[in-house]
Formats: sequence, structure tokens, C-alpha cells
Amino acid sequence: MESNWFELVNAEGVNIVGAIFKLLLSMVLGAMVGLERRQKGQIAGMRTFALICMGATLAMLVSIYIPEKLFGVTVNGDPGRIAAQVISGIGFLGAGAIIQMKGSVRGLTTAAGMWMTASIGLAVGAGMYVVAVAASVLIILVLTLLEICEKHLFKGKEQKIVRLKVNYIVTDAVPFRKYFAKYNVHISDEFFRYDYTLGTTTINFMVRSQDKTDFIGLFDEIHATGNVLSLTLTNEVNN
Repeated sequence: MESNWFELVNAEGVNIVGAIFKLLLSMVLGAMVGLERRQKGQIAGMRTFALICMGATLAMLVSIYIPEKLFGVTVNGDPGRIAAQVISGIGFLGAGAIIQMKGSVRGLTTAAGMWMTASIGLAVGAGMYVVAVAASVLIILVLTLLEICEKHLFKGKEQKIVRLKVNYIVTDAVPFRKYFAKYNVHISDEFFRYDYTLGTTTINFMVRSQDKTDFIGLFDEIHATGNVLSLTLTNEVNN
């Protein structure tokens, strides 16, 4: 009985026992990746990643089943046709996970994780269990250990965005740049948004600074110039 179950799970064709096992395995592997993303505060969590992985597995099962059902053998069909659409189709979910907010970007890592999880689901559907499990473990390592490495390598060199909103149309940002220079804050880029109806300007300064930069003092001096409606400090990329 045990040998028969093993054969069904590893059969080249599609059967009920093997299909259910593959769906359950892809659900577990997807949930593993989603758990890590949820712990980082991302909206896409265990349920989203589990469904993506299961959906990709089901797509692969259908890809194998259709030519098998119609022609009797998978060689006469194209098992990769439906599965190939998963890779391009997952881009829509990935785009939904990426949030662009006035010069800052969130969700790039989550979107990449979705794409990789879909590929894992395809691998499970094709019966590549060891590869799928190994890929899941590697994703977790990338999302955890490499994050620690990045923080260590770039320690003391934080990338931030300073959003400044003033109640007039700014034609020259030089007066503001001198304050950043005074506090040794390097400006790597600037983005302007004008509202001519209200007569306001929003400037997004992409800056690189040290951990101990006195942003409170910097903001106090900028605010003292007058006409400042708001000043905010956010991460440039929050994955």
C-alpha cells in the first residue's frame, strides 16, 4: 500500500492522489515564503503566497493533463503552454504588490517573491519535489540572511526620502540644499510636484545620511524659513 502511494505521487501522469499531494505541498511551500513577508509587514502574506503557489501547481497539472487526456501521452501535446502563461500572468500580481509613492518604492522584493513562488508551484506540479523544496529554502535564506548582510554592509549609510511641502511655487531648490549640506546629508536626486491651483510645491529629496544624522535639527532650520506646510522622513525602499 505504501509503495503504491509513492508510485502515485511520483507518477508522470496526472492522478487524484498525486495531484492532491502536489497541491498540499505547494500550499505549504508558498505559505512558508508568505510567512516571512508577513513578518516584514507586507500586505501579501501566507494566504496570498500559498494561493499563488497552488495556482501555479494547478496550471502545471492542467498543462500535463490536457494533452494526456486528448492524445493519451504527453509527448503529443505541449505541457508547457499553459504553465508558461503563469510566468507572464504573475506580473499583474507583482505590479499590484509594488507601491510607488512619490519617489519611493515599496514591494519590489515581495513582487520578486511572488514570481519565484509561482515558479516553485510549477516545479511541484511537474513533480520536481526536491528542487521545489530547495528553492523554497533558498528564498527564505535570501529574504533573511541577505537582508542581514545588506544591513551590515550599508550600516551607517541609510537611504531616505525627505518630503517637503511649501505653500508657494519653488523655482530653485538651492536654498534648501544648503541646509542638507550643513548636516552632511547627500542629496542623490530630487522630484518636484507642483499644484498651481493651491499654489503649493512638494519636493522629494532622495538623500543618503549617517545613522546619527540630526534630522530634527535639520527640519527645524528648514521649517524656520517659513511657508513650510509639512516635512516628512521615510525610507526610500521598504521591502
